[in-house]
Amino acid sequence: MLYKRSSALFAEAEKVIPGGVNSPVRAFKAVGGTPIFAKSAKGAYVFDEDGNRYIDYINSWGPMVLGHAYPPVVDAVIEKAKLGTSFGMPTEMETQIAALAIKMVPGIDKIRFVNSGTEACMSAIRLARGFTKKDKIIKFAGCYHGHSDSFLIQAGSGAVTFGSPNSPGVTQGTAKDTLLAKYNDLESVTALVNANLGEIAAIIIEPVAGNMGCIPPKEGFLEALRQIGNDNNILLIFDEVMTGFRLARGGAQELLNVNADIVTFGKVIGGGLPVGAFAARAEIMNYLAPLGPVYQAGTLSGNPLAMAAGLAMLNALEQDNGVFERLADKTLYLEKGIQKVLSENGISFTINRLGSMISVHFDESPVFDFQSASKGDNETFKKFFHGLLAEGVYIAPSAYETWFISDALTYEDLDYTINAIDKVAKIL
Repeated sequence: MLYKRSSALFAEAEKVIPGGVNSPVRAFKAVGGTPIFAKSAKGAYVFDEDGNRYIDYINSWGPMVLGHAYPPVVDAVIEKAKLGTSFGMPTEMETQIAALAIKMVPGIDKIRFVNSGTEACMSAIRLARGFTKKDKIIKFAGCYHGHSDSFLIQAGSGAVTFGSPNSPGVTQGTAKDTLLAKYNDLESVTALVNANLGEIAAIIIEPVAGNMGCIPPKEGFLEALRQIGNDNNILLIFDEVMTGFRLARGGAQELLNVNADIVTFGKVIGGGLPVGAFAARAEIMNYLAPLGPVYQAGTLSGNPLAMAAGLAMLNALEQDNGVFERLADKTLYLEKGIQKVLSENGISFTINRLGSMISVHFDESPVFDFQSASKGDNETFKKFFHGLLAEGVYIAPSAYETWFISDALTYEDLDYTINAIDKVAKIL
């Protein structure tokens, strides 16, 4: 494939945007080469500025669960834009999408919309601290909850990609209140709780990790965290920015049958527009201003375009009884195909999958936490990524990201992808 136009655009972008991109992983530093500049997308496909078509397994990093340019979402945004793009005032649609989200997700009474997953997680932590009147939090190595200071301690994803999990600019005062546990390691959590009795406000976790590849929780792990929270007056926060409305109507809480105290959302809840949200039972949410003392605000929160897109997306997912089963079936089909061709070509690998999230790790050992994910052969991944790109298959340009399956993918698309992986495997 030719990337002449993308290369020229990247050279221009580097002059005026740090690194030429507005989110670091897009720069292809982890895999080498020049970033692909998207021009348009429809259904399962992305088209770049050079006219190349790719089967898309990023799906805007998750929200395009029904495919790109999904007509009900596009139509809703267009019609809403005709009436005005932002008011800084309440609108009826905010209440409508809030009521629908509460209906779909277990264990929440109220929800507040913000502008990104980062903002949602940052606000959830502030709310947890205000509600419990404690300062410390536990997070897990390799989990990414956005770029708020409290979370940039072994943050996974982009931070790992660039070898700087502890970002300059994060103060020691902030870092000391963030306690780092190991994902899927209950003993590490228990040790932190025992060493900081009465000081921990919250445990925040991706219930299914997506920023060190797809890593599901071990059996009983989330249930144990729930019990630790109950026993120690520690709020359990599920970061469902990736998993919310993707793994099930009620997200990971529904699929895994474990309820959190606070849940954060993004991606799907905005239908592809910049939206985040956090939700909890009324007792907790009523601590927010203007009802309570915990302050949180945003000029563009509840933006009508974002609310229109999100409401159209959630309505579609609520009304389609078979969508999550179809997504899981397609992901399983892809997993089996990848397993077959990589095994036949003698490649060392392991695959993690849950629902419509999947990742390929170039190491035959099980991948269950940040440390085991880090053992993968990144040089092989680079060749794998560029080989697939040349075949018209676009996966995340980082070994530390999950793939996202959309319902727009056909089985013909999946077969093409499996055959492309077979071709690439023969030259790895």
